[in-house]
Amino acid sequence: MVHLASVPSDAAVKRGSVVDGMQNIKIDEPSEDETTVSVYGSRFAAQELPQHEMPEQEMPKEVAYRMIRDDLTLDGNPMLNLASFVTTYMEEEAEKLMAEALPKNFIDYEEYPQTAEIQNRCVSMIARMFNAPTNSDEENAMGTSTVGSSEAIMLGVLSMKRRWQNKRKAEGKDYSKPNIIMNAAVQVCWEKAARYFEVEERYSYCTESRYVIDPEEAVSLVDENTIGICAIIGTTYTGEYEDVKAINDLLVQKHIDCPIHVDAASGGFVAPFVVPELPWDFRLEKVVSINVSGHKYGLVYPGVGWVVWRSPEFLPKELVFNINYLGADQASFTLNFSKGASQVIGQYYQMIRLGKRGYRSIMMNLTRTADYLAANLKQLGFIIMSKGGGQGLPLVAFRLDAKKGHHYDEFAVAHQLRERGWVVPAYTMAPHSESLKLMRVVVREDFSRSRCDTLVKDIKLALQTLDEMDKKAVEKHQEHVKKNTTHHKSKPNHPHYKSEKHSLQGKHGKSHPVC
Repeated sequence: MVHLASVPSDAAVKRGSVVDGMQNIKIDEPSEDETTVSVYGSRFAAQELPQHEMPEQEMPKEVAYRMIRDDLTLDGNPMLNLASFVTTYMEEEAEKLMAEALPKNFIDYEEYPQTAEIQNRCVSMIARMFNAPTNSDEENAMGTSTVGSSEAIMLGVLSMKRRWQNKRKAEGKDYSKPNIIMNAAVQVCWEKAARYFEVEERYSYCTESRYVIDPEEAVSLVDENTIGICAIIGTTYTGEYEDVKAINDLLVQKHIDCPIHVDAASGGFVAPFVVPELPWDFRLEKVVSINVSGHKYGLVYPGVGWVVWRSPEFLPKELVFNINYLGADQASFTLNFSKGASQVIGQYYQMIRLGKRGYRSIMMNLTRTADYLAANLKQLGFIIMSKGGGQGLPLVAFRLDAKKGHHYDEFAVAHQLRERGWVVPAYTMAPHSESLKLMRVVVREDFSRSRCDTLVKDIKLALQTLDEMDKKAVEKHQEHVKKNTTHHKSKPNHPHYKSEKHSLQGKHGKSHPVC
């Protein structure tokens, strides 16, 4: 049997509302822009994107996505950005896990107890990787995740300062003039930590032949007001490892009660796998805290760092807050509160996915690629300033040979490479060695041997191009680049803050390499 359908009259159609009275409610028809078949056929494509004030009306999601995506194409290609240590590649499965965790607020332990547990697992793995003492239940190591090494360093400095203050108070001594000792080649977050927490900075300066801290000089700067010494495993300028053991041994020999904080932001996930015999971590008795960036050689996208203390003795109790979740206390020591859980989960994925063998394989490959690049650059006539063979980070710091009398400098070479899409930074060395100009290539996980060969060819071509230009043409070109390149479009620095004289850059004109 076939059902026969009745065709309603026009009047029936007009009054055919599901709910009586709905036919009297007037609803605006969709605008042309909401139904257009093409993003670029909408009125938004012919308008300037809002920049200073939120627009009065909404725009279709497809249009918003495409307009912003098109705007972002003016950014550089992350994989060709050889200035940064920050991870630019993760596996699809890791990305999926991280995307699924985007709605989770990490600090909400009561709602997301398993995420908190995953952080604790990461802390335990990292602490053991740094040879933290694990033979006592009472003096076990402590640690936490952070949004990066900057926050981790702030927490490390704060705990050293508070511990020093407590000791001075107990002895009935003045505690108003704390100081901290570090290499002048430190990353800017160390300057910030000292200034924000009112700690005097005492520097061991680099020379034109030494780019790391001088252990003898560092220890000689220690006095009763010193809260600690910063030692770096992988400086941002040349990637060299500072001699933490030499500092430790001098403090022990001289019976000086001064802790060491190791800034292993870049080297913390490299040294344990490439040079496991190198003593720089908790194997040294004076090392009380270590920070590391998960988003550098920890192989996680930006937004995660870690800090570990040898024992509760070095993390004063009054700095820690207890948060109760599901009937249990969770100790918290952070500068931030709300933050996403994705990066912590991404770190856990990498650590159990790769394991020690996987990390070792990657770090050894990066070291080999860095050595290969250094050999090629040396053949092109550059002077190599970084350490090879795993004695430093997998990067290559290099400069032009002044004896060859080039009529261009490292900045001109960097500009030429940028025209080919590469971001290879040029900068001056730290204070007291700032006459040296250098360039730096950071070898990351996605920098393959094949891509390395392409870079070498482009550097060779850049040198040939500059050799064919006269000095005036080079200077004119550099001036043009400075005035017209897109990366100078954004000017976030307010004129009021341009003439500061308190930082190393303000005092010495120091430039900070990208991290």
